[in-house]
Amino acid sequence: MIDIATRVYNHNWKIDPIVRSLIDTDFYKLLMCQFVRRNKPGTRVEFQLINRSTHIRMADEIDESELREQLDHIRTLKLSRAESTWLRGNTFYGQRHMFRSDFMAWLEDLSLPPYKLKKSDGQYELLFEGEWPEVMLWEVPALAVLTELRSRSVLKKMDKFELQVLYARAMTRLWEKIEKLRVLDKLRVADFGTRRRHSFLWQDWCVQAMMEGLENKFVGTSNCLIAMRRETEAIGTNAHELPMIYSALADDDEELSQAPYKVLEDWRKEHEGNLRIILPDTYGTERFLENAPDWIAGWTGIRIDSGNPEELGEIAIEWWKSKNEDPASKRIIFSDGLDADKIAFLQKRFDGRVRVSFGWGTLMTNDFRGLAPNGSLDPFSLVCKAVSANGCDTVKLSDNPLKAVGPIAEIERYRRIFGASEPVPMELLV
Repeated sequence: MIDIATRVYNHNWKIDPIVRSLIDTDFYKLLMCQFVRRNKPGTRVEFQLINRSTHIRMADEIDESELREQLDHIRTLKLSRAESTWLRGNTFYGQRHMFRSDFMAWLEDLSLPPYKLKKSDGQYELLFEGEWPEVMLWEVPALAVLTELRSRSVLKKMDKFELQVLYARAMTRLWEKIEKLRVLDKLRVADFGTRRRHSFLWQDWCVQAMMEGLENKFVGTSNCLIAMRRETEAIGTNAHELPMIYSALADDDEELSQAPYKVLEDWRKEHEGNLRIILPDTYGTERFLENAPDWIAGWTGIRIDSGNPEELGEIAIEWWKSKNEDPASKRIIFSDGLDADKIAFLQKRFDGRVRVSFGWGTLMTNDFRGLAPNGSLDPFSLVCKAVSANGCDTVKLSDNPLKAVGPIAEIERYRRIFGASEPVPMELLV
């Protein structure tokens, strides 16, 4: 196992680039990329960096030349033969040849498109634009680069002894969380922490710790590169960008109201079983479920990624009952702002009533809260979202209003069309 403190102390980015592979990304990005190439070819999009934690002035903490160097390095990456073989031949979700030959030929030849970068009032404005399948693959590595560069700016100021103590404390913290979780019966937890991780080396260590401490209760990682290297499952289905972009492409209000269901209609043509997971919160979970076609209730489960998880879990159970579906046969995946105590609480609350899983993100792979002076290594909320499609603005409402994306006028239009309830302010951790 790598001595992380020594490796960090001796950092040379050519040995330890922040992103070292095109598959150092979330599994659902590759699934969605293949889906987009089949269903929405030719769509042009813009993705933009959005720092929700505006008190963090990234441009003051991260050197621009280092940022450009890392982003330029990502554009040189190509799939290795081993990576291509793994994607082509591995079994994902019980299915071999998940990725079609035409998609793999395209991916093997891919170089990520150019980016636009400038500073504005202490923040970086980072924009990616072009064909949707290419641009979408920038999201995860771009976030990983910015998050780790901020960490590196702090770590550079520490001597080797300080680094040893820092990582010893962080390792102890994670292991204490694992000890809390390992006693839970029927626990299923996966690593969802790539995009806002402390570093690649740290995420890899966290996955190894989870595999060791939780054994079969740890079900995999969203990170494809780590899944390949550690011989664990690659986990993920789909994300908000699909309904956001489908909606932006709608010609009128009626088509807009049906766009989130059109996404699932197209998705079910390609995937079944555990890949049929609903992500209902893009424009409000309650209204999504109220207006959903009956066939959606037959899907495997729901991922809850914003709002109050207890309340939304209860809403999902009642919805299944109203559709004559047995909630005990369904799965709820909780994936928003999780930590060990919340995971334990939700597991106990819903155990036996529904099949429960957890996608544990930032507070697994980047919980250095209070371990560095002035909270300089504390995680913060940074996202990279689709902001336009074919020249039309995208919108996300979310069950947490602090996660809303889009121009104010469009947000109000979407709220009217989707019947979204009045937003209630709530905490936004990461």
